[in-house]
Amino acid sequence: MTSNTRVVVIGAGLAGVRLARRLGELGTPVTLVGEEEHRPYNRVLLAEVLAGRYSPDVIALPAPAELIRGRVTGIDREVRAVHLADGSKIAYDTLVLATGSNPVLPPLRGLFTADHELPVGVHAFRTMDDCLSLSKAVRPGVRAVVIGGGLLGVSAARALAQRGAQVVLAQQAERLMEHQLDPTASKLVRRHLKDLGVEIHTECRVRDVRCVGGVVRSVEMADGYALDADLVVLACGVHPRVGLAQAAGLAVHKGILVDDELRTSDPHIRAIGDCVQHDGTVYGLATPALEQAEVLAESLAGDANARYAGTRSLTRLTLAGEGFFDLAAFGETEPRPGDDVVQLADATRGTYRKVVVRDDRLVGGVLVGELGTVGALARAWEGAEPLPDDGPLLHLLTNDGGS
Repeated sequence: MTSNTRVVVIGAGLAGVRLARRLGELGTPVTLVGEEEHRPYNRVLLAEVLAGRYSPDVIALPAPAELIRGRVTGIDREVRAVHLADGSKIAYDTLVLATGSNPVLPPLRGLFTADHELPVGVHAFRTMDDCLSLSKAVRPGVRAVVIGGGLLGVSAARALAQRGAQVVLAQQAERLMEHQLDPTASKLVRRHLKDLGVEIHTECRVRDVRCVGGVVRSVEMADGYALDADLVVLACGVHPRVGLAQAAGLAVHKGILVDDELRTSDPHIRAIGDCVQHDGTVYGLATPALEQAEVLAESLAGDANARYAGTRSLTRLTLAGEGFFDLAAFGETEPRPGDDVVQLADATRGTYRKVVVRDDRLVGGVLVGELGTVGALARAWEGAEPLPDDGPLLHLLTNDGGS
């Protein structure tokens, strides 16, 4: 790629900023377009801002030289230009979509006002603006209902509890973080939240958001039970943000379809991060997004062999501050018939470690508390190599001197 090639990146999240910075280091100029007014920031740490542990400046990302703030309204593939809401346009030779994801807004009665806005007191939890508006509304004793018990819901509930709110977490599934954790680890997360004063309802479906004068007052469950609420936080997951790609006629399924070179169905447009679907998978996690950014930077800087082969990603949740809590999960945490399972638990210290082995290969694991072994386990899992037959598995679980 020549040095005067125009690379334009839409999206100033983790993936877009990493790509722009790496291209800059490799001598390829890039224009980054971000629609938020704030400096680019690490979305993974928003719960820490909500908890009051970090200021927004602490989670800011170093912005590349050319950052344009504005909302992209369309892509003209014929002339290779993107149109912005202010009427301006930016020409490109290569366009990169790093548009991220949108929060899932559940189909609840009363969730939107007549103007299709969320009622006062109801918040998504995805952007810095979401975080700051929620933070302003939190005060000791405020009644907060968090809808969703995945990674985001657990983080939001804990942050609100740390700010003194009376928090109720409502989860439709039978346990917390069911996609990442096994039942034992889920129970430890539940116990941790309860110790902070969070009331938890699992296997319950929220049906209705009740408002008076456009202000939320309560949340009603499917069984008719009502929870009083001054604040409602929607933490029901995310879905790829593909509207621009669809409007431009690019191939989209669950996400924007990309190949191993992260090309879309238009050879002049690439895509990375939460918005993409690669080899049938939509990741929606930070690690794959950053790996895709690295591969694409090398590709655009002229490395003809740069390929993205997928990511075996590890879920890590560190809840710092009062009542420190640390967990990690990777691969398949539930065994199949015939799998070998090794578990170590220490109720006194609140630690739990479990690995699943299939055909002498580590296929998954979950660790809660004292994560000194997580690096060695993750490397064994990522390498997908047969484990040595001299009994190292127990050593892998305990080599930090822990339980």
